Amino acid sequence: MATLLYRLGRGALRRRRLVVILWLVALIGLGGAAALFRGPTSSDFTMRGTESQEALDLLAKEFPAASGATGTIAVKAPADGQLGTPQGQAVIRELVQEASSLPGAVGAVDPFQAGAVSPTARYALIQVQFSGGADEVTDEQREAYEEIGARAESQGYQVAPGGEVLNAEPEVGSTEAIGVLVALIVLVVTFGSLVAAGMTMLNALIGVGAGMAGLFALSAVIDLTSTAPILALMLGLAVGIDYSLFITSRYRQNLLSGLTPEEAVGRAVGTAGSAVVFAGATVVIALAGLAVVNIPFLTVMGLAAAGTVTVAVLVAITLQPALLGFAGQRVLPRKLRGTAPTDDPATADGFAPADGFTPADADAAEDRSGFGFRWARWVTRLRIPVILAGLLGLGLLAVPATDMRLALPDAGTAPVGSPARTSNDLITEGFGPGFTGRLVVVVSGDSAEQTTAALPRVTQEIQGTEGVLAVAPPQLAPDGRTALLAVIPKTGPTDQATETMVHDIRGSVDGIDGADVLLTGVTAIGIDVSEKLADALPVYLLLVVGLSVLLLMLVFRSILVPVKAALGFLLTVAATFGITVAIFQQGTLADLVGLDTPGPLVSFLPILLIGILFGLAMDYEVFLVSRMREDFVHGDTAAQATINGMGHGARVVTAAALIMMSVFGGFVFLDDPIIKSMGFALAIGVAIDAFVVRMTIVPAVMSLLGDKAWWLPRWLQRALPNVDIEGEGLRAHLDEKAAAGVR
Repeated sequence: MATLLYRLGRGALRRRRLVVILWLVALIGLGGAAALFRGPTSSDFTMRGTESQEALDLLAKEFPAASGATGTIAVKAPADGQLGTPQGQAVIRELVQEASSLPGAVGAVDPFQAGAVSPTARYALIQVQFSGGADEVTDEQREAYEEIGARAESQGYQVAPGGEVLNAEPEVGSTEAIGVLVALIVLVVTFGSLVAAGMTMLNALIGVGAGMAGLFALSAVIDLTSTAPILALMLGLAVGIDYSLFITSRYRQNLLSGLTPEEAVGRAVGTAGSAVVFAGATVVIALAGLAVVNIPFLTVMGLAAAGTVTVAVLVAITLQPALLGFAGQRVLPRKLRGTAPTDDPATADGFAPADGFTPADADAAEDRSGFGFRWARWVTRLRIPVILAGLLGLGLLAVPATDMRLALPDAGTAPVGSPARTSNDLITEGFGPGFTGRLVVVVSGDSAEQTTAALPRVTQEIQGTEGVLAVAPPQLAPDGRTALLAVIPKTGPTDQATETMVHDIRGSVDGIDGADVLLTGVTAIGIDVSEKLADALPVYLLLVVGLSVLLLMLVFRSILVPVKAALGFLLTVAATFGITVAIFQQGTLADLVGLDTPGPLVSFLPILLIGILFGLAMDYEVFLVSRMREDFVHGDTAAQATINGMGHGARVVTAAALIMMSVFGGFVFLDDPIIKSMGFALAIGVAIDAFVVRMTIVPAVMSLLGDKAWWLPRWLQRALPNVDIEGEGLRAHLDEKAAAGVR
């Protein structure tokens, strides 16, 4: 692979104008396709095979009027008892009439007829039924719904529209640009060159632009969840910058070692590019592996992110070499320009002859007194205390993870001041938390008589269930075969008691003769989705850990190194879960991330986090440990090879980790709690894995293992294919070229 990429890198530099033109044409073409074919995103997190989804499917068939999106308008009068007066009743009737005439609305229910007025006669709830699902509600319809009640508010009433009809796609604004700006600053500091930093950022932005355009172009034929593009953007930006950073960094080292630009870029793509391809492949495999969980919306999210990562890899190994050819010697700091040779001093873009360059200059360019080498020596000298301190510290950080609860977010965790949160708080204030997460019981029989006969028994069983506050009278479909019962819990949608009540209701109505009884509603859907994801989590974790051991065994031809890497990954995941639970669920230091209300973690966060962090952890493992193996197989002792690997890789890995943390951290500033928690968890996970696990515990363990770290049984050596990620085959190829006098 290294030899193939070596040739690809040289070819891209030689034909750099053509390569840039082809990528620009691809970017423009994909952008045009995205503009023409972009479809709507979906907020549908349901899944086949659950009772709640089965009930929704039944409603769509038998009771279509009740299968669309619903809205709940909370109304608060200026004083107690005011809704019981003629003036208050007139205000409510006017609001009901206004809601019924909203674009897209089928009708609205008078709260006096439905019994949705509080005992104090100060609060009322107006239910609004829309014809289409939440994803079919247009921005214009949503805006009209949010603006309802202006006349009532002028009379002192508080009107707060809420409900699933307000579900909208999270907006990516200017706050994420902060992360990109910080990443650019890190690049400038790392390279000491604005040209190198700007070129690396430009390369990454072109890649993420092409990836996102391709994703939106496909949205007309695939159902994208509202969070899928955000995840793809987040991950595409981070890995795009990092992969370009790795190749540019190796290219600069090659220049300072006396290589011509063409040879330098070829070897950079052959060595660092091999690691980029492997690292990108691990991320793609882990994300695509989400399909084995068999949850449609999670599969789409994984494949969308995997697509942007694939584009980032392709851009790094093709467009980056071409841009390096245009940048010339300006990728180096000013004080080092003029020390690197050129392919052709007369025509090279921006390159000057290697005036007096000698091998001694290359030796001088490598400063072994830098922080990376000093840190490696300190860690390996104190390896036992370092390992124990690392394990103890990460273990303590992981403790809150034992209390982790999963749920789909509800309006109670929405940002304070948002329409959904205002409505939710007003409903809780006037009626109690259970009214914000109503359940729907669907009773369906073969005939209207069977359904009618089953209803009293169903109602009795539900009313006798602990945690049920009230059961509304049934609503019958036109043919009488299907009936709906609204159930009000005593507790909120994400409360543990509500989850217990849902299971108790299902157990009590199971097996009632003459009718099928199914429980659904937003609360029940959230519980079903969370439970299915929780059941899939151990299977997926086992798959990812097993995959990491196998892949690293191929790369490093060792047994202990992959096992050590997998254990380090588990430490990263556990500590990341612990910190995320402490902040987002338990509320510790929640103000630091702008979180208004703590609550359960979004149900798909853990499984997504495992897939993404796995790929990123393997990035750092490969870039650090591959250099250790490279020096070991070329004669260094295991201890010195460990120090060399850390010394050469620490600066680049530190920069890469800071860039990823900056990009992910930029999404913490979004108001959407799902995106906020994803950005935070990924940023803190990268920090733990890069700085604590890979740059501290890994060199300490490698030093402790010594030569045993690279042991592999002979029979397994013969069985495993040689992927040559360190470029041993490339070195042999270059030696043959040198012997034959071929340039």
